[in-house]
Amino acid sequence: MDLDTLLDQAQALPAPAIPARHGQEIKRARRISARLGKVLLRNSDPTEAEWTMLGRALLRGDAEMDDLVSWMASGGLGEGRALFDQALEHGIDSLADAPAPLRAFFARYDVPPPWLDMAEVEHGAQIARMQGNMGSYILRDGALMGGYQAPGFNKVLVMTGALSKGPSKRLAETSQWWLNCTDTGGMTRFGAGFKSTLRVRLIHALVRRHVATTADWDVAQDGIPLNQLDMAATQLAFGPVYLVGARTLGIVLTKRDGAALMHLMRYAGYLMGIEEALLPTSEKQGQRMIYHMLLSVVGRPDAEGHTLALSLANEPLDRPYPNFARVRAWATREAHLSVNVFFLGLPGMENLGLPRRYIPWFPLAAMPFNFVRSIASRFARERFARSGRRAQQAWVRSLTGTRQKIGGAAAKIVEAV
Repeated sequence: MDLDTLLDQAQALPAPAIPARHGQEIKRARRISARLGKVLLRNSDPTEAEWTMLGRALLRGDAEMDDLVSWMASGGLGEGRALFDQALEHGIDSLADAPAPLRAFFARYDVPPPWLDMAEVEHGAQIARMQGNMGSYILRDGALMGGYQAPGFNKVLVMTGALSKGPSKRLAETSQWWLNCTDTGGMTRFGAGFKSTLRVRLIHALVRRHVATTADWDVAQDGIPLNQLDMAATQLAFGPVYLVGARTLGIVLTKRDGAALMHLMRYAGYLMGIEEALLPTSEKQGQRMIYHMLLSVVGRPDAEGHTLALSLANEPLDRPYPNFARVRAWATREAHLSVNVFFLGLPGMENLGLPRRYIPWFPLAAMPFNFVRSIASRFARERFARSGRRAQQAWVRSLTGTRQKIGGAAAKIVEAV
């Protein structure tokens, strides 16, 4: 089977039909997502039209990048990727005779969308840098760990070697992408975030193609691998989920701060190939949308989710600490587990087969410090942004002992495609 066959199967499903995994465990999902539901208060459930739209999004991949990868494969994937990399790094005009598919792709993304406000993007990036390593706890222990409750997405991770690669490398790669996007000038045309995002998008398309050729994928059950809904839910972790997490940890953020970070991640999602209908334009809309997506993607406990969650929980035990390694490894693991229970609650911990931890001691201890620090940062924004970025870079290095190259390890997964 190949990706074109899967897409044909998706199109052949009757118009009202949506994959069976959509909302398959909605009662469980409501229980696990109860904390977010309380934040949203009333009128948070999706309308019938919204629910159907999300279900149908499971049947769509990334047509632009999928078509570009098909063109690459038709003439030699290695050569096509080399041309893509050159156009990405130096511009499409650096190619003497750029192929039409490549020129058409970059003609769209070399020009910013009309809604983009680069000043807002830079504001959002500064906000992310100012938070230092608190951001890593939110994204690692709330968003990433919570994402393992989506069995449909876990299948893709397992099929593409996430278990054999280990959590440290995947975590470091994702974190470095986040650092690239939130660097000063990172989302300009030749910025590190812009280029990293398009490279990750290419890897997604290669993985989509790889899974279609190596697995008996059931479109009627799971939709398309790395579909629009799964990509959008992942992307929203860096916007509304991050902001909710930051505020619950005591970090003071204004509405303008939240709007700026949302704008930054909307542009990142646009570059990632996510349809604009799935990219919220405000923080409140993003909170509501991620709640709807959780109702769709959260499933019953599965072996893959348990294995991935336990692997991430035990990741601190494998970090290359320079001294007092055993004590620091144990303390770091316990700190992360306390953040897990703070964000996921006991139902989420049980759903993932994680060790029971009842008291979120690390978040409770961090709240006063975060509050005071975030107030102080208002009077020296750039100073706090610089110190916060140094801490974030050190944290990424601590995961594997080295700085990660985006796509380096992940790209090996699909070398055979």
